[in-house]
Amino acid sequence: MDALNDFVVFAGDKLWTWAVLPLLLVLGLYFTFRSGVVQFRMIPDMFRTLTNKTPRDESGEPQSVSAFQAFTISAASRVGVGNIAGVGTAIAIGGPGAVFWMWTMAFIGGASSFIESTLGQAFKVRDKEGFRGGPAYYMQHGLKARWMGIVFACVLILCFPLSFNSLQANTISATISGSFGGEVGWIPWAVGGVLAVLTALVIFGGLRRIASVTQSVVPAMALIYLLLGLVIVGMHFDRLPDVFASIYTQAWGTQEVVGGTIGAIIMVGAQRGMFSNEAGLGSAPNAGASAAVTHPVKQGLVQTLGVYFDTFLICSITAFIVLVATPDLADAERGIVLTQNALVSSLGSWSNILLSVIIFLLAFSSIIGNYYYGQSNIEFINPKPIVLTIFRTVVVAVVFLGSIASADLIWSTADGIMGVMALVNLIAIGLLSGIAFKLLRDYSEQRRAGLDPVFTRARLPEVTGIQCWEDELSVTGPIPVQGEQRSRRG
Repeated sequence: MDALNDFVVFAGDKLWTWAVLPLLLVLGLYFTFRSGVVQFRMIPDMFRTLTNKTPRDESGEPQSVSAFQAFTISAASRVGVGNIAGVGTAIAIGGPGAVFWMWTMAFIGGASSFIESTLGQAFKVRDKEGFRGGPAYYMQHGLKARWMGIVFACVLILCFPLSFNSLQANTISATISGSFGGEVGWIPWAVGGVLAVLTALVIFGGLRRIASVTQSVVPAMALIYLLLGLVIVGMHFDRLPDVFASIYTQAWGTQEVVGGTIGAIIMVGAQRGMFSNEAGLGSAPNAGASAAVTHPVKQGLVQTLGVYFDTFLICSITAFIVLVATPDLADAERGIVLTQNALVSSLGSWSNILLSVIIFLLAFSSIIGNYYYGQSNIEFINPKPIVLTIFRTVVVAVVFLGSIASADLIWSTADGIMGVMALVNLIAIGLLSGIAFKLLRDYSEQRRAGLDPVFTRARLPEVTGIQCWEDELSVTGPIPVQGEQRSRRG
């Protein structure tokens, strides 16, 4: 088993090192310059569109989930134990300089996130709950390659709702067991049972229930973790200038740490950052496509904000917790232990209980977000209700089994599978990026005219395969009964 795990780790590292990360970097830079640095210059629009009113149908009900709810579904998947364990690993291997490269790749990846989520919206389809879409859908309708969409969908299902959900459940179980000394044999079984029931209650309720849970859990989770980080940083405020200095100076290998040549620092920072914020990997567009918005670019902007929320807020909180409380990283343990030690040294042993609560919120929200990614792709392959019911049952079982299983081989395998998924998606968005740039131009022209942008497929008649966006009425919803004129002034 150890030999198999070593081989999987080796193969996964080579895939990420020689294929995925270079392609992410090259395409991210291309999208950045071609879009006029959309991920920076349109930050005000990101916040503006996050709170846009949701278009309604003829009965007055929302057409689908709101822009904010789609944001929280994707954030639920992005923000998980990787924000605690992954950042700790990056710092233990690459030192403080790895944080700089996490930030850098998040900024570059923001452009990739914009492209993929804009395309996800453009090629979404309608279903009984509202909308669904994602890479599999733009591969079929945009590239006319359903086979490619099926390959992507199968890889994503294996990776996110199955492998990653078992790992999130395993982390919750291990953390709670650790809070009780790690010797209580019944705890993993109890945790698994509770998690399975909670997961079933949410996912069998459909998209609307998933959205309602994530829009409550994600902000609460972020607020608790932010307050915790501010308390610890405040306790070590005098170290903050040194922390910032070490992040920027050690990013260039001027002070080598454990294996910290500049190449190793860049690689570990970039890789851990991409694992966390998922920019360009093809996961977030599944959530972004579910939103009812009046222009595809709006959800592209919202999902770019999601990358920043994950890396510049949640990952940075972890980094500062570790770095202000652990000045000496020599012999630092990797993963979540480094963060736990930083918490205990600052707040005392009771903080392990608090960390268990935070990890529960992080991991459970990820289970819900990961499940929805799988649902969207299961329905792409086969939309029959019985297939979805079987899938939901399997996910619940995986959550239970993950709570009591060993996770080493699953972690290694999932990392490699995610690399394959990223490669397929990056090829697709590279080929379809011209459509996203046309949509951005259309959005910008309407904004300059003082309008709240509305897209219909007649505005891009040369683009085939768009399933929705038939006319303005279907996009914005019916005019209110009172006969008021709808204003498009932004």
